[in-house]
Amino acid sequence: MEIIEKDKKYDVVIVGSGAGGGMATKILTDSGLNVALMEAGPFFDPANPDQQLHLKWPYESPRRGKGSTRAFGEFHASYGDWEVDGEPYEMKGDTKFNWWRSRMLGGRTNHWGRISLRFGPNDFKRGSIDGLGDEWPISYDDVKPYYDKVDKLIGVTGTKENIYNEPDGFFLPPAKPRLHELYYKKGAEKAGVKVIPSRLSIVTKRINNERGVCYYCGNCGRSCGVYADFSASSCLVFPAQRNAQGRLDLYVNSMVRKVSIDKNGKPDGIVYINKDDNKEYKINAKVVVLAASACESARILLNSKSTYHENGLGNSSNLVGKYLHDSTGNNNMAFIPDLMNRKTYNEDGMGNMHLYTPWWLDNKNLDFPRGYHIEIGGGLGAPMYGFGFDFNSLNKFFGIEVGGYGDRVREEVKKYYGSTIFFAGRGESVPNKDNYCEIDPEKKDKYGIPVLRFNYKWSDHERKQAKHMNETVEKIVHNIGGHMLWKNEGPDHGLINPGGIIHEVGTTRMGNDPKTSVVNEYEQLHDAKNVFIVDGGPFVSQADKNPTWTIMALSWRTSEYIIDELKKQNI
Repeated sequence: MEIIEKDKKYDVVIVGSGAGGGMATKILTDSGLNVALMEAGPFFDPANPDQQLHLKWPYESPRRGKGSTRAFGEFHASYGDWEVDGEPYEMKGDTKFNWWRSRMLGGRTNHWGRISLRFGPNDFKRGSIDGLGDEWPISYDDVKPYYDKVDKLIGVTGTKENIYNEPDGFFLPPAKPRLHELYYKKGAEKAGVKVIPSRLSIVTKRINNERGVCYYCGNCGRSCGVYADFSASSCLVFPAQRNAQGRLDLYVNSMVRKVSIDKNGKPDGIVYINKDDNKEYKINAKVVVLAASACESARILLNSKSTYHENGLGNSSNLVGKYLHDSTGNNNMAFIPDLMNRKTYNEDGMGNMHLYTPWWLDNKNLDFPRGYHIEIGGGLGAPMYGFGFDFNSLNKFFGIEVGGYGDRVREEVKKYYGSTIFFAGRGESVPNKDNYCEIDPEKKDKYGIPVLRFNYKWSDHERKQAKHMNETVEKIVHNIGGHMLWKNEGPDHGLINPGGIIHEVGTTRMGNDPKTSVVNEYEQLHDAKNVFIVDGGPFVSQADKNPTWTIMALSWRTSEYIIDELKKQNI
């Protein structure tokens, strides 16, 4: 296929518009650089009436909101899924890996839970604490100034708690707990489990003139039409466009194939397929920033082969794609009889939990090495088909007939409405070199790009952690007189498939030694000084926390380094 070369040369080309790419776009354009931002999916603005998803009622959908093509429902803000038409991926042996691709401006930040947690001091040195894996080449103190900047720029709710490994930040007022959350707090504290107000990137107090304040519609998973929740597009890319004065060009529906290499072996831009005309183009740039997601960025590097980089760009260590790891996770649900026959009132609140449990124990006293946190759900949200269960089945706890129809069933739905609590344990897995993604030797996607093949297995570390998650939830439920609705049995104790929590990291790990890592402490390829990676790929370890806040803090740090190195003409 002929590659059509664009005339304009940019200072920086950024691949991916999510958390890391969005942050790099804002910081680099604000500094005066000319930037091209590549996005594999379409333009998306949650405030555009033609694209707006929040404030839609279930009856506006023929399926009452249940998705026919979207895994999390018809109103869920993601133009992507576990399976994307024409973009397959393969698995090795008995691997079961789920890879979420969010093909849209802003990426996964349009539909994530907005749980915005800093990594703590211990999270950067797990290798020396438990002897498993490696330490990061940077510390919490190196990243703290950028966490502070992210807090102030984007906004995060919370309270000062003075928990060493759950660092405090600059917080907006948290939302008041709802009834089911107060019940959870009661049961958890009786079990010795810590509960604090959630740290969510949702604006509860005005921070600028461009973004509105949360008015508790509970639709954060649909992306906010007044920009009160954080999405990379509304909070980073759009402001960058306003300030750039023509220095930022946005290329949507543009699937990047590889990093291009000049005749001297130096990266000089990227090659992409325009999905609208199916032609191949080249963008020239001094600096390439990959932020396509940990696995997609690894795929681009591995497909960027040349006579100078026969094993793929940045892969002299043979570690691109290795040490892939996702958060652990399992789910539980319980029926709480005390919450039956509730008075019905508007209890929507923010689109995630108002209370949260950080890791509260010392792993030295346990039979697994890494911790987890607990997320909860429940309350009186708008019922939607496909996002609940058969409430009538709760009759079994009272020896009453299950099933039927008519007035009795309608009354039972009202009786049980809001009487269940959902529990999500989300934890840290131990990085393992044998968990990886690689290029499949045969299969290509519909654009002719070789696809990824995954090899991944949970270890006993993760299984024992999941067992502990279940036991903790059972204690909490018992303390408030509840009944578990299912048991996570079997050898994996309900562990969700790797990739299923959508927190995959580690494929281009950070380190000081080029033989044992892919990028340095500034997320710069050891093998190519003008290529940087600002998604979750450089993570040495995951922590028991969601990665988004750390991705953005590191991206900001890397962007400042790029600006400085360009000024010095080092790249």
